[in-house]
Amino acid sequence: MFAPFQSVRPALGRPRHFEWKPWLPWLLIGGFTLANLLYIAFACPYDLAPDEAHYWEWSRHLDYCYYSKGPMVAWLIRASCELFGTSAYAVRLPAVLCGSALLAGMYLLSNRNAWVVAGAMCVPAFSAVSVLMTIDPPFLACWGWAAVCVQRGMTGGKRWPWVAAGVLLALGTLAKPTMVLFPVCVVLMRIFESGGTVSPRTRSAGGHSPPAFFFVISTLGLLPLLIWNLRHDGVGFLHTWGHAGGQDPSPGILGPLGFLGGQIGLLLGLGLYAFARAAWSQRHDRDLNWWLSVPLVGFFLVFSFFAKGQANWAAAAYVTGFPMAVAWLQRNLAIRGMRTTIAIVAGIGLLMNVGMRFPNLVRPLLAQVVPSPTDLKPTPIRQLDPTARLSGWKALAADVDEVRRSVRETTGREPLIAGMIWTIPGELGFYCEGHPGVYCFGSSLADRASQYDLWRPNPVFDAQAFHDETFVYVGAALPEGTFDRTELLKVGTYREHGVPLQTWEIRVCTGFRGFPERSGPKRY
Repeated sequence: MFAPFQSVRPALGRPRHFEWKPWLPWLLIGGFTLANLLYIAFACPYDLAPDEAHYWEWSRHLDYCYYSKGPMVAWLIRASCELFGTSAYAVRLPAVLCGSALLAGMYLLSNRNAWVVAGAMCVPAFSAVSVLMTIDPPFLACWGWAAVCVQRGMTGGKRWPWVAAGVLLALGTLAKPTMVLFPVCVVLMRIFESGGTVSPRTRSAGGHSPPAFFFVISTLGLLPLLIWNLRHDGVGFLHTWGHAGGQDPSPGILGPLGFLGGQIGLLLGLGLYAFARAAWSQRHDRDLNWWLSVPLVGFFLVFSFFAKGQANWAAAAYVTGFPMAVAWLQRNLAIRGMRTTIAIVAGIGLLMNVGMRFPNLVRPLLAQVVPSPTDLKPTPIRQLDPTARLSGWKALAADVDEVRRSVRETTGREPLIAGMIWTIPGELGFYCEGHPGVYCFGSSLADRASQYDLWRPNPVFDAQAFHDETFVYVGAALPEGTFDRTELLKVGTYREHGVPLQTWEIRVCTGFRGFPERSGPKRY
């Protein structure tokens, strides 16, 4: 077993048949960054994803925490939009920069193994993180560079890497609270690898124990989240509890099966296999990369017995786990068929990247496989193509603007805008003319609570403030008595190359009276 806190081993050798020039991986990272910048500026066919639009909506209401997440994603979007104007490019620019920072961090964590850079660029999930602005790009970038700093602190004996690591962990916590598992993994490493002590001989070998201030600094990111939740009745904690399955039946054995299926898709099968083999082969010879990946996957695997697993739960584990997997593949290239398998999987990954970034190349083919559209299932393509959910929002906003103009001409008043569930208002606020304020009726209907319930006044909790108002509303029919009169004014379908991707109903609702009391427990 390695001595406690031994440095990351230089076991990630390069194939003998090809030697990377030292500058070539950095050129590859720079080219990847430039390609992504050009893509989101000129070639991206997607509207903002509902999550992206929702986080942009947050950025219009700056705060130190929000209903379901910390503030980092909103801060980054706001800063980018202040610098470059409100556009999809500005919203997604931080994702590109964070994705490139993550790639650079993984390269350093792999002992400068250039094949890690090349391999990561073949993984569709990594490609998506590098262009779509959700909470994951800043979270994963902070995780990766915190690992780099901890590695330097362990091997160099200096204090500044530990300070930098603590700051990065605090910032990462403001992006995603899962960051608190990082210091937990470091503590586990400390306990299991050193038996609770660090001897002078261990320190001379490079096994420096993490100083106490590292843990203090790393937990500072929790303070804004805790204070905000105390001031808002703990709604963020209730949401996390509900999101983690606290309000749903336990999935049992189906939970881990679904979680493992998600990991297979995330790493294209071969990557997960190589990671598992690398983790097993290093079980007696563990390093920092091992401790920041294997326990994390194990934790979420166990947790999936109690909550429906999601593929991105363990994404941080592969920041250090992917270099382990690549190293294992390199050490086992002599296995029969290994080179061919790697080439095939890499080719599949690249083709998936192309199909994901330019969906109209493959979507007509997928449309031939799914059933024909029906009244009950008007967009069957979504069964195979999740990117279909990123299209049609501009068209919906154009229809809403048309209805708004009609209402203004008829009544002489500007109607308010609302959506049925939390995914809709952000899109309307972003794409409608003038970036209007928007509302969400979801928590009074079938949807869970959301950040819209916390911005006051709102129609759900402050009905009197909206008495007799007219709304342009996107969604299904509303309960009787909510408005004096409701008229279904427009039913729309968005198609690309003849394939229906999204449908909507737009209603003009006049004379707001308030929502009836909702029965059943509130969903978070």
